[in-house]
Amino acid sequence: MGLPALEFSDCYLDSPQFRERLKSHELELEKTNKFIKELIKDGKALIQALKNLSTAKRKFAESLNEFKFQCIGDAETDDEICIARSLQEFAGVLRNLEDERTRMIENASDVLITPLERFRKEQISAAKEAKKKYDKETEKYCGVLEKHLSLSSKKKESHLHEADSQVDHVRQHFYEVSLEYVFKVQEVQERKMFEFVEPLLAFLQGLFTYYHHGYELAKDFNHFKTDLTISIQNTRNRFESTRSEVESLMKKMKENPHEHKSVSPHTMEGYLFVQEKRSFVSTWVKYYCTYHREPKRVTMVLFDQKSGGKVGEEETFILKSCTRRKTDSIEKRFCFDVEAVDRPGVITMQALSEEDRRLWMEAMDGREPVYNSNRDSQSEGMAQLDVIGFNVIKKFIHAVETRGIDEQGLYRIVGVNSRVQKLLSLAMDPKTCADVELDSPEWEIKTITSALKHYLRMLPAPLMTYQYQRSFIKAAKLDNPEARILEIHSIVHRLPEKNRQMLDLLMKHLANVASHHQQNLMTVANLGVVFGPTLLRPQEETVAAIMDIKFQNIVIEILIENHERIFKDSPVPVGGSANSQLNLLRRRSTETKPPSCSERPLTFFHTPPPAEKVEKRNSVVLNSSTDSILTHTSVNSNSTHGRAHLNSLTGSDPDLDGVPTGKQARPNSLLNPKSRSSVPTSPASPSPTSPRSPSWPMFSAPSSPQPASSTSSDSSPISPPSRKARALYACKAEHESELSFIAGTIFENVHPSREPGWLEGTLDGRTGLIPENYVEFI
Repeated sequence: MGLPALEFSDCYLDSPQFRERLKSHELELEKTNKFIKELIKDGKALIQALKNLSTAKRKFAESLNEFKFQCIGDAETDDEICIARSLQEFAGVLRNLEDERTRMIENASDVLITPLERFRKEQISAAKEAKKKYDKETEKYCGVLEKHLSLSSKKKESHLHEADSQVDHVRQHFYEVSLEYVFKVQEVQERKMFEFVEPLLAFLQGLFTYYHHGYELAKDFNHFKTDLTISIQNTRNRFESTRSEVESLMKKMKENPHEHKSVSPHTMEGYLFVQEKRSFVSTWVKYYCTYHREPKRVTMVLFDQKSGGKVGEEETFILKSCTRRKTDSIEKRFCFDVEAVDRPGVITMQALSEEDRRLWMEAMDGREPVYNSNRDSQSEGMAQLDVIGFNVIKKFIHAVETRGIDEQGLYRIVGVNSRVQKLLSLAMDPKTCADVELDSPEWEIKTITSALKHYLRMLPAPLMTYQYQRSFIKAAKLDNPEARILEIHSIVHRLPEKNRQMLDLLMKHLANVASHHQQNLMTVANLGVVFGPTLLRPQEETVAAIMDIKFQNIVIEILIENHERIFKDSPVPVGGSANSQLNLLRRRSTETKPPSCSERPLTFFHTPPPAEKVEKRNSVVLNSSTDSILTHTSVNSNSTHGRAHLNSLTGSDPDLDGVPTGKQARPNSLLNPKSRSSVPTSPASPSPTSPRSPSWPMFSAPSSPQPASSTSSDSSPISPPSRKARALYACKAEHESELSFIAGTIFENVHPSREPGWLEGTLDGRTGLIPENYVEFI
């Protein structure tokens, strides 16, 4: 029930019921007063909390804005640039949001606190004052009335008339005050319905305005968020593809630390102990020394590795001669003497090992450093850019475009290695090439695509040549997208004629494949991931080269997306307007970037002795290739480079004999009588983060079979060496010769078994059989 109405006529009666109704109104006003008082207190606390929150968010945004990403290498991809500026974008959004919050906070006091305080002061306080006046007049009236009624009737008539007039006046004033009090009480009760609620509505409207501003900001931010999501996914995919390469390189360094040198053929550097003679006492001081062959300049810096700080100035001299120090002439080992042109005397230096001394001696004697034998090995590859090679590639491309252009995972899913080798040997043999029918169901599309990629890896040098490999990478690192295209256009037309023709043929085909990406899920970015390391592999295996894989991919993306422009346009004329435009774009790309410092990452050098070389050339080397670098993103992209928009594709390790289709059947002699119903019939695809095979062809020795020596009677491929493998799925052993394991288990010494479809490996000291399609090599 609501409050009862107060009738003005009841003020004259002033009955107990009237007083009771008036009391209920007074209690309601008191409750309203207390509520508004608490509400004002809470509102002020809320405003202060919002101010504190705004201050904290602004500080957070400032921290984001001040942080700068530093990427490895001298250039960044478009994706890395997008990620690097994301923190500034985040900070800008937060600052914009907090500016709107500040406006809301500034208005909150005016629209909420001030009206409530005014209502409490002007209305409720006025009602309280009216109550005090009413109570006072009630007491006065009652006192006068009682005194008047106690007068004796024997008083004079004039005295009684005066007393009656006085009582009538007091009564009239009491009635007026009562009427005014009742009016004020009911007025306040009615006013609170709008004067109390209206400020709250205005405050909520301010909140809604703030939240709507945030919604508009989110809509404006959505485009950048989409680009950033794609960039993050692309960067994660590149990380997964390069991490295993770097880890593999690190393991090789651990196993053979003596097989690395500086990349630069003109510089030798490292720590040397230099003998210093003072007052008949010889001391050995550690210096970091650098030798530049061209000017024969030696630079020495006194350096303490323990503190990590430079403790001396550089000393430089020009080398005159270098002589190995005989062991019997000095107590120290690994010593050699050097003479300087610009200082007298002999400087005795001690290397860190015999091998280290040999390298220093070779460098200072002017002999060239020994480089990786990768090129020599690859020169033995059987693939050539000749008529046969062009015909083979054209046949492969025709088969792919007519039979499987829409097949999902085209060029990512690999074929069975034995089938790929058979197809290549038949297609490249002049005697049998005409008999190969690629339209036949005998040759799956994945076998044909794997054969095409394998042919490109079998070339003596990458299709885009070692000579221009760094030039292509530098072009991809330019900031201006148009400058990248013009530079790559120029380099492509400097390639050897046959290389350019083959590249033209291949890029035209890949552009056709990319145009069907809605069906085959192979976007330009995914094709770049597949073909970049194959067409632009470097000569040496280094960390820096692995970090440049992302730029190799970008080069291929540019070639695919701009195929018509790059291959059909004439070369850029020297001194022409196009050349001037290219130089202008180059300058714009480099003006805002500091010059890159020279880096000499670690690399492997391997020079087999002559006997080993002969043995290699008289054998068949069969390396598996890893073609599947899986992608997790399904977001569409319109970016020129580094964008992917497909779901994760199923890949398989080329070291396995085909895609997993369940546990391999055991020979009858080893089968258990019990049922194998628990064996999965179609296990999931291997994890997208699985590392590449150690035989990744980007940097290693040739990943192609070489012709067997004519003196060899066995032309079958050599079995791969023992290595580690990781379980893709769980498996329960059903025979004592098998191993039980869970997904992720690491096996040692894994090698082919004599049982078809099975491998043999070691787990926790026990050797047993492993289903071949349940593991991947690492």
